[in-house]
Amino acid sequence: MIAKRIIPCLDVKHGRVVKGVQFGDLKDVNDPVALAKFYNDQGADELVFYDITASAEERGIFTDILTQVASEVFIPLTVGGGINRLADFERVLRCGADKVSVNSGALRQPELIAKAANRYGSQCVVLSVDVKRVGNQWHVFAKGGREDTGLDALAWIRQGVELGCGELVINSMDTDGVKQGFDLPLLQAVSQMVEVPIVASGGAGKVQDFIDLFALPNIEAGLAASIFHYGEVKIPDLKQALRLKNIPVR
Repeated sequence: MIAKRIIPCLDVKHGRVVKGVQFGDLKDVNDPVALAKFYNDQGADELVFYDITASAEERGIFTDILTQVASEVFIPLTVGGGINRLADFERVLRCGADKVSVNSGALRQPELIAKAANRYGSQCVVLSVDVKRVGNQWHVFAKGGREDTGLDALAWIRQGVELGCGELVINSMDTDGVKQGFDLPLLQAVSQMVEVPIVASGGAGKVQDFIDLFALPNIEAGLAASIFHYGEVKIPDLKQALRLKNIPVR
């Protein structure tokens, strides 16, 4: 069985790590470089760096901060925010990213996924999808959760996989920051539909939430922010608890 990955997420706004609830009410947390080094030393399996206002502000990612973060970590680094062209992939890869996360840019230009997968390999292309329940459907949201595209989330995820993304990050806006557990119905629906690795994001509040998450098939990683940022769950303790439940971790 493939070892499950534990991934802290750095949501960066104007050079600082922030965290909110359901993509709003953002509060300052820490310096991204210091926090990245801390998670590297704590035994995180990977790190995700999102420049969360790059798309809404229609600018490129802050590469100076990204370069500093990359210099402090020796684990895979996924970077997203303002990725709209192949040149943006090239720029963040040169700064030290291992994988590039695309969201709003792919919604505007789906062929970007295929072009990037063709040039850099599918394993480099991560499709991040911000999902919120609207009525009886899951919709895709863009621009950092600010804009309802009206797209059916499951249909968009299927299209992204067909275009060549090598990994999915499923961000549940309904559970984000609420700390009542991951969005298991959404994740189960996605896991039954695709075969690429799925990273679950949004809702982690305690160790048991990760145990429940990894009971689902095809979920390879759990991503969280506030519980790690505020020391509510420590990564070494989480991994030990997962091992005791016979859940393989690195």
